[in-house]
Amino acid sequence: MRNFLIIIVLIFAFSCKENKNETKAEITSQEVVKPEVKLYTFNGGTVMVNNLELFSQDTTYQGQTKEFADPFYVISHPKGNLMWDAGLPESLIAMDEPYTDPSGAFTVSRKDSVVNQLKRIGMVPTDIDFIALSHTHFDHSGHANVLKEATWLVQQSEYDFITSEETQKNNADIYNAIKDLTKTKPITGDYDVFGDGTVVIKSMPGHTPGHQVLYLDLPESGPLLLTGDLYHLYENRTHRRVPIFNYDVEETLNSMSSFEALAKENNAKVYMQHSKEDFNKMPKAPEYLK
Repeated sequence: MRNFLIIIVLIFAFSCKENKNETKAEITSQEVVKPEVKLYTFNGGTVMVNNLELFSQDTTYQGQTKEFADPFYVISHPKGNLMWDAGLPESLIAMDEPYTDPSGAFTVSRKDSVVNQLKRIGMVPTDIDFIALSHTHFDHSGHANVLKEATWLVQQSEYDFITSEETQKNNADIYNAIKDLTKTKPITGDYDVFGDGTVVIKSMPGHTPGHQVLYLDLPESGPLLLTGDLYHLYENRTHRRVPIFNYDVEETLNSMSSFEALAKENNAKVYMQHSKEDFNKMPKAPEYLK
């Protein structure tokens, strides 16, 4: 009888161990499966930089010019849709010729609206649940007001800067570009948009007070980073060059260090948003990176 009881206990113990192993295997399997996140890339216009010297603290780029891309993105996640950045102002679409600012530093153009471009992926503006701007300069906030039903995810420091009396008085255009975004969620630091680590806003101040970049972990392509305006040029990334119009040089350099550590830690691909080369690498909507 005693031997029989011992056998029963051993069978029960083995069965429990097997169940635990199966449960552990199931959990591990669930952790490996990533949600179906898609990255759509759109054309928000073109920026011709007539004075590239503005993009360094020294005279490295003196006399040089360069054409910048100006994309915006939609990240589709099972829990919702996020638009990252908003291109150049849509008022440029109706212009017969590209517009050159009074200083002569930039010549800009845009050919298509956000509404038309969203149609390519079967969406309308109200399908966008969240909008996040890397920062509030005019070439990143162009059609933001069209997304007035979306929740604006914005660093508190950037929100305070763009809505300040000083900005409204001295640079009303950049304030007016976001004034209809009344559904705001101010954040401080990093923010996991959907709570699963696949779409994370990373605070990288310096270019503006609340500048941020976007980290994505796609199911097939893996980790990638969209730089916002932390870097405009490959050379600036290599040599840690800072534009002369940045809000804070030291903060920018600290953010560069944080960015590079993040990219290395996650083995993330880096996409420089203003780089035409990087823009051309991306599949364009309705195609997507997954």
